[in-house]
Amino acid sequence: MIKWKDEYKIGIAEIDEQHKKIFDIANEAYELLKDEFSYDKYDRIIELLEELKNYAKFHFSYEEDYMLSIKYKGYFSQKVAHDNFVEKINSYDLNDIDENQDQYILEILDFVVDWISKHILVSDKQIPAQ
Repeated sequence: MIKWKDEYKIGIAEIDEQHKKIFDIANEAYELLKDEFSYDKYDRIIELLEELKNYAKFHFSYEEDYMLSIKYKGYFSQKVAHDNFVEKINSYDLNDIDENQDQYILEILDFVVDWISKHILVSDKQIPAQ
């Protein structure tokens, strides 16, 4: 389970709230991984990937609009990172997921946790609150 802590706050209330939703999605994936009673998790994995992708697009759009509104100099590197995040989600092979379901849930979790530790805690922390 991935718990939200104050250290994840970047100081921009709406973005902090949106980041919490990414934690929620990761926790849903974690719960699915731990669910010993579900034999076939494929449909739920696909739903989680879609939810993650769609929410990320919504969140990134908001964050990028905010950065543009304050003329943030780090906008372009953030935009590239955001695009790479969505590209990674789109790159998952659905047939491979079906064959190795728990492995892919772990991979998705690793990807999101890595994003939280490297992007939110580093890149997003540099965005100034206005």
